Amino acid sequence: MNLLKEFMTNDKCSYLDDKQQTTHYKIIDNCSTIQCQELIERGYRRFGKMYFRPICASCDECKSIKIDINNFKFSSSQKRIIKKASNITSYIQKPSLSKTHLELFEKYHLFMKDKKGWDHYPTTAQGYYSSFVDANNDFGYEILYYMENKLIGVDLIDILNDGISSIYFYYDPEFSAYSLGKLSLYNQITLAKNSQKKWIYLGYYVKDCPSLSYKSHYKPYLTLDGKPDLNERHNWF
Repeated sequence: MNLLKEFMTNDKCSYLDDKQQTTHYKIIDNCSTIQCQELIERGYRRFGKMYFRPICASCDECKSIKIDINNFKFSSSQKRIIKKASNITSYIQKPSLSKTHLELFEKYHLFMKDKKGWDHYPTTAQGYYSSFVDANNDFGYEILYYMENKLIGVDLIDILNDGISSIYFYYDPEFSAYSLGKLSLYNQITLAKNSQKKWIYLGYYVKDCPSLSYKSHYKPYLTLDGKPDLNERHNWF
């Protein structure tokens, strides 16, 4: 692991309107699967070479959360979503970049800008590559979702030794009837079960943030205690 840069920022909170957010960043080159897992287990998220986590002194609303795969059972409604999507095909491969990726990414974010008021910044090939393709090393993958040869969803994940880290999913809003966000997570869970992985690392759960509060629906789950350093033991409960 080659730590290229380390820094902190203080900005408006990404999740709660009335708070500020302090974020710790590590820019890492040649991160191994084991090293990536050690960071994810301590609450970091990965975009390309950038690993980051909130370290706010006066707030602990961002809870790192992971699904307990061995004890997770699909509900009847979840099985119906999987069954409804039987005509959707998916492929797993190393992360890639194409014109179709960029067009779908832009379409999704324009939709979310209108639906949920997300900030929107035009997508560039370099920006996408830096966040989702670069530094995938031995663990980064994408799952591509197709309907009748049309790309309708892209799921970015890291496959670690003990679980799957869910990075980012975007989809074609014209196919919202298929609950593609939920479907992508159900397929991650199935992949983890079939690969004998113990966890799905879901990133941050924030109770009062609608975009993140849904994560508590996937039981049983564990949350990380505090923000342990790399030289400290991590405790999930």
